[in-house]
Amino acid sequence: MIENHNETIDEFLARHASDVEEAVRKAAAQEIMPRWRRLAEHEVDRKTGPHDLVTDADRNAELYLTEVLAALLPGSVVVGEEAVHANPASYEAIQGDAPVWIIDPVDGTRQFVHGESGFCTLVALALRGVVCASWTYAPVRDELATAVRGRGAHLDGERLRAGSPEPGRDLRVATSHPDFTTDEQKRGLLGLWTDGVAPRPCGSAGLEYLALARGESDATAFSWEAAWDHAAGLLLVEEAGGAHLTRAGVPFDIRGGNTLPFTAARDEATARRVADLLAAGA
Repeated sequence: MIENHNETIDEFLARHASDVEEAVRKAAAQEIMPRWRRLAEHEVDRKTGPHDLVTDADRNAELYLTEVLAALLPGSVVVGEEAVHANPASYEAIQGDAPVWIIDPVDGTRQFVHGESGFCTLVALALRGVVCASWTYAPVRDELATAVRGRGAHLDGERLRAGSPEPGRDLRVATSHPDFTTDEQKRGLLGLWTDGVAPRPCGSAGLEYLALARGESDATAFSWEAAWDHAAGLLLVEEAGGAHLTRAGVPFDIRGGNTLPFTAARDEATARRVADLLAAGA
């Protein structure tokens, strides 16, 4: 149950899913899109390295969503990428019993900074490690993908079905980008360089998950756990008929402690195949 309320998460979503959608759209319209291709030098900073960028759009969109979503669901907490960067201990809220909003305000910040269209806003609502609902919004394309556990995945109102890869064709697998991957993590992905698999570096994780849910890609293989990159997309893929597994052969847990790398795929058989390749390459 939700703190101070006699309603379940399902009941909350029945009343307020459209309000969350409106908040996501407003965050993009007010804080992100006015800065797209208009960023001043002082609006871009580096976090952990030259490729790990943050902008005023990231910060302001997260602040907006944090305020609106926390008010919309009293008793909930927020785990946002930029707030965790400022205070790493705040990530621990994902382990608690309160409903948690998991936010990546601009997933694909590097693409955003470069004026490219391949970025999105990710919001997920989770309870005790289970993702209950998600919103993936690509503002340049004005595409909104949503998922509610047990109720399917949709893109602009149309049902998403991932389907299965075409027999006999190489698997199209998006992998952790080398610019963000350590040598050890690169070694963990080596099993994918084999006959029947066509690996490529990923772009925005959220948009890679959307491509899976649409059947435009076959699998991912990622070597990091940050919940804001994965929570929304993993539910989207699940509700479109896909599956996700770690290298140990068990589903990915957004609370951490996973055996990496892990995969998400269009169907269970493909997830098993990729997970086995990752295990063999380790």
